[in-house]
Amino acid sequence: MDSSPEIPPAIDRETIAAAQRRIAADVRRTPLWRLPGAALGLDVAELWLKLEQLQLGGSFKARGMFNRMRSLPIPAAGVVIASGGNAGIAVATAARTLGVPCEVFLPELASHAKRQALADLGAQVVVQGAAYADALAACLQRQQQTGALLMHAYDQPEVVAGAGTLAAEIEQEAGLPDRVLVSVGGGGLVAGIAAWFAGRVRVEALEPQGSPTLHAARAAGEPVDVAVSGLAADALGARRIGRIAWPICQRFVAASHLVADEAISAAQQRLWRDLRLAVEPAAALPLAALLSGVVRPAPHERVALVICGANFDPATL
Repeated sequence: MDSSPEIPPAIDRETIAAAQRRIAADVRRTPLWRLPGAALGLDVAELWLKLEQLQLGGSFKARGMFNRMRSLPIPAAGVVIASGGNAGIAVATAARTLGVPCEVFLPELASHAKRQALADLGAQVVVQGAAYADALAACLQRQQQTGALLMHAYDQPEVVAGAGTLAAEIEQEAGLPDRVLVSVGGGGLVAGIAAWFAGRVRVEALEPQGSPTLHAARAAGEPVDVAVSGLAADALGARRIGRIAWPICQRFVAASHLVADEAISAAQQRLWRDLRLAVEPAAALPLAALLSGVVRPAPHERVALVICGANFDPATL
């Protein structure tokens, strides 16, 4: 791992621990399901499934959104965010809990299930543009008009620190695994997890072949824009790795892997068939990487899989 880039001082184990205390009453401490590797036909000692699809709002995003909203004053205009869906749902969930207005800008590729979830939570939904970047541009313009607190899906310190509380829970419940596999969109989740473990665990990043933000940045030596497509694009469809995530990933993420849509779909089906876990495609990448051989742990390893969300139409399983 590259030791030269410095981790931003705002994201470290101390700030993640503080975030955990701050949001303890707001979010769920989700289960860590420990299974023998053989339960899914894998030659590893144990699989640790962090069941974050059971989190409020259906994904890990609630952690970061509550942390930001609990950390900063919220104007009368409330909060505003551009999101592929999960972050918007998390912000709307937090806004409803805190009793503040919420506006969410979605790209056209956002699923019907996520749009409906936002409407059910009372958020004002605006669909703008084909990709996340288009929705973000419209969101930024709106924020300047209203003065609402701007929320970002992955690129704010409070959001990344909140995501890191997931890793703190894993260690507090079971100690340190040998390896952690994490899906990547803009990088907030993997950055928070990597900042918590801080080199004590092998953290590996997984991206769909159609949305390779971190993989492309590593190849180029700096963040670059990528085209966005594929099965998990509604959740992992960031166009560029986050500015906060990039130096953390360079320092503490051991490897970045690309996973084919076919493998993601097969893993999603496998989680349902064998474990009765109904999860969105983005949450299936860790298992997909193992089943397809993209990641090959040693037989003695304990491998943690972050099952990051379940905001999708279950009829598609």
